[in-house]
Amino acid sequence: MAEPVILANGEVKDGFIVEGMQALRSGARACDVAEQIARAVEDDPEEHTVGYGGFPNLLGEVELDASIMDGDTLHVGAVAGLKGFRHPISVARQVMVRLPHVLLVGEGAARFAEEIGAERRDMLSPEAAAAWRACMAQIGTAGSLSERVWRARQVGYGHDTMNVIVRDAHGSLCAAVTTSGVAWKYPGRVGDSPLIGAGNYCDSRYGAAACMGLGEAAIRLAAAAQVVTLLRVGWPLDAAGREVARQLAQLLGVSAAEDPMRQVDWARVLVMDADGAVGGFATRPGLHYKVQRAQDPIPYLREACFVDPS
Repeated sequence: MAEPVILANGEVKDGFIVEGMQALRSGARACDVAEQIARAVEDDPEEHTVGYGGFPNLLGEVELDASIMDGDTLHVGAVAGLKGFRHPISVARQVMVRLPHVLLVGEGAARFAEEIGAERRDMLSPEAAAAWRACMAQIGTAGSLSERVWRARQVGYGHDTMNVIVRDAHGSLCAAVTTSGVAWKYPGRVGDSPLIGAGNYCDSRYGAAACMGLGEAAIRLAAAAQVVTLLRVGWPLDAAGREVARQLAQLLGVSAAEDPMRQVDWARVLVMDADGAVGGFATRPGLHYKVQRAQDPIPYLREACFVDPS
């Protein structure tokens, strides 16, 4: 039997991870636990970059992206630009289970969610709505949306993501990613989270990687797939993670912001190999991740390895 392990970004609440590990100890499979943890984060109104409470686009609409990848089969399900449904990660998983497709977007994703009976919900929380109104008051209404999105970028409020990678007692890996994307984004913008190979990639034979931060950078580098490919050809986990983080840092530079979650110029990569070893790598210091193993009573917070562009 393999050792169960959960790897998540540092903003995921301990209780969600502990409940996931309890399920793994009881024999649950990796994909079930990854979905379970992602759903819990999607329901957390205090998490403003995921699910309910996520900050909206420039028009005040919460557009949600999610993906899940089964490392045993390489089957994938993803949705992008989904509006008005409570658990985009579960809709993404049903894309994987029920359809011959990988990714559904916008109206098609919503049509499918309705067809499978997914729960509807207004995903704009009062707090997120108030933050959007404050941002709009700050940037003004002059100019086109494409002009205003650049002004909104200066306001910040971040672009974090929920990443979780799970290894179960069978040695199977699963990676799940869910997000509301960059705050105040141009309507229809899609980041790396639902794009397999960019923000998420998982192969139980070699390992899994998931990205957060500026999704456009991860897309340009196919960051998650790069990490797993390096593992496949024999690179050690630390070397693979550092190499991709170095490339991300070269694109982005090094952020000196005191609060990176309010900036749009950083990236972080989480990695788990086939043996359950884990690591986190970032383009700025002070970013964290959490890991819990079967014998651990609670998740442990670790600082991601800071990699500069040189």
